[in-house]
Amino acid sequence: MQFDIPTIIQAYANGYFLMADDAGELDWYTSNKRTLIPLDDRFRYPTSLRRALNQERFTVAINRDFEAVVSGCANRETTWISPELQDIYGALHQAGWAYSFETWQGNQLAGGILGIVVGGAFIGESMFYQIPEGSKVALVRLVEWLRSRQFVLFDAQMMNPHLARFGAYYVSDIQYLALLEKAIQQPCTFL
Repeated sequence: MQFDIPTIIQAYANGYFLMADDAGELDWYTSNKRTLIPLDDRFRYPTSLRRALNQERFTVAINRDFEAVVSGCANRETTWISPELQDIYGALHQAGWAYSFETWQGNQLAGGILGIVVGGAFIGESMFYQIPEGSKVALVRLVEWLRSRQFVLFDAQMMNPHLARFGAYYVSDIQYLALLEKAIQQPCTFL
């Protein structure tokens, strides 16, 4: 199956994202308010997570098992990541636009975050864990990674209580599009 990668990336650069509905049909969505993960000192994490970070129980990898991260993100009772969308993520990955930021415990995938990178914007599509704390450690380490590469924007798309604990905040659609425009012009590299 062929996908028009430039059109997909242009849509993301214009503030849209793909989701499948309950019937598995893909469509483009946007929102009048977006959730961002702060890349500045507003980012925080629960004190209880410090132990997992300090013990270094997890190692971090990028794209070590991209397909497993996509599968993990889609493996839910209710999911918006249809088989077709999984194929699209695979095509975006092959073209150098989609990445998995992973935590590992030994040889076991502990958790991961799936995202699309356009310039200095990391557009988080989904995250999952198989080992408790795996996705939380991935989120902390990903923020550190993005900061070290001067990324401007970490878009989490939709708020949930888990992200709020890390300092995630809403911006209006107008604010988001202005930040996105600035971010995509930055010559950042993810790897």
